[in-house]
Amino acid sequence: MIMNRALFEEKWSVIRGLINAKWSLMVEYDLVKVDKADVKFDKFATMLQVKYGYTRQSAREAIAKLWAEHESNNKSSA
Repeated sequence: MIMNRALFEEKWSVIRGLINAKWSLMVEYDLVKVDKADVKFDKFATMLQVKYGYTRQSAREAIAKLWAEHESNNKSSA
């Protein structure tokens, strides 16, 4: 499952709040860079590659997994 850029851009504020629990190396300074990026998805995927050594594909999959887990948790608590 791959999260598309449009959904990422739309849900960035929610995703931003989930990041520290999964990727503790992402600090506020990094997230502000993503906030300011024209294409937030690409900027965040690149940061995952640099800070965690992900491939481009594995970064995309990790983002999708984070969102899927969030969606699953929200559905089960509703």
